[in-house]
Amino acid sequence: MVDTQGAPTRQTLIEYPCDFPIKVMGARVDGFAQAVIEVVLRHAPDFDPAGAEMRPSSKGNYLAVTCTFRALSQAQVDALYRELTSHPMVKVVL
Repeated sequence: MVDTQGAPTRQTLIEYPCDFPIKVMGARVDGFAQAVIEVVLRHAPDFDPAGAEMRPSSKGNYLAVTCTFRALSQAQVDALYRELTSHPMVKVVL
């Protein structure tokens, strides 16, 4: 498939808009959860930070932050994923 400018587009089984959970893992250090929430808010300004779920690893060295936001498009999800994966505090994004 191609878009209106002739660029290839990626097909997805996700129907937008939808609630989209994204899990971000990193070292359990001061400021990690806040940094993740700030990135999510840049891409999804209506995200409620109070809805972020946090879970430490079994040994307490890592923290997983799950943010469920209202995704409007695949482009929005891709941009958020790119920014999160390039953040120096982030180890894994699912």
